[in-house]
Amino acid sequence: TLTMPYATGGPGDAITRVFASALQKHLGVQVVVDNPAGASGTIGTAKVARSKPDGYTLLMIHVSHATNGAMFKSLPYSPVDDFEPVARGTSGPMVIVTRQGFPTSTLPEFIQYLRGNADKVSLAHAGVGSASHLCALMMMSALNVKLNEVPYKGTGPALVDLAGGQVDVLCDQTSGTVPQVRSGRIRAVAAAGKTRLPQLPDVPAIAEAGVTGLDINISFGVYAPKGTPKAVIEKLTDGMKKSVTDPDTRSRLEQMGVAAVPESEATPEALRAHLRREIETLVPLLVKAGIQPN
Repeated sequence: TLTMPYATGGPGDAITRVFASALQKHLGVQVVVDNPAGASGTIGTAKVARSKPDGYTLLMIHVSHATNGAMFKSLPYSPVDDFEPVARGTSGPMVIVTRQGFPTSTLPEFIQYLRGNADKVSLAHAGVGSASHLCALMMMSALNVKLNEVPYKGTGPALVDLAGGQVDVLCDQTSGTVPQVRSGRIRAVAAAGKTRLPQLPDVPAIAEAGVTGLDINISFGVYAPKGTPKAVIEKLTDGMKKSVTDPDTRSRLEQMGVAAVPESEATPEALRAHLRREIETLVPLLVKAGIQPN
């Protein structure tokens, strides 16, 4: 079982289903996706932490694994100590998008407008602690502005309202935003990082406007419960390495605007380092923003 602790139909669920079919092919066992959603992913994550460490129950999760420690007063598990990293799976950049009628047409104009009209601009995100909320906090910090935050219950409804013109700006994963940009429903302003995105080559990176401190990448990785035997972890890692290099997996992910990591990154060490880096950079951001743990 590959556990995705978020609801069916979201970007994480779609990515998990691609890996479930790839792992089934490369490990030679049936892999089903389980979605015990709720409480920012902590319900499903706790379920995996308590599972038998035999390699048959795995967790696929993104940045919330790093940030949930700051979101909840007491987690029923430790994100670091109760899991064995298996491998990173994807690398997903973020993109800043606006409603179609937003009154700017270039990145410098956008930055100038936000700085001059911060009180009039609404900034949507998919809920406190979500990837888009983290990107929103980083963007406001990098541009030194305070916009009007509008939290939604997930990326889907936020994108619907952005396309409908009810909110102005959103920074979210390419998996949700790129298809909407391509269809003309919303406009892309900038890639939230140092480099342009292969999916949107004409859209500048925010760093091109001299903005530093906004570089966020959402990576999905696979974890096993603590105590899973080393030989089992090695077998699972091998399955993930074969999955990320599989042309079918890569092409299915690319259609969503997401990249599979290179084979060298599909390791326990790379996932452990990535989690540590996210905890060190993103948890202080939530604390600084005054997010009160539930």
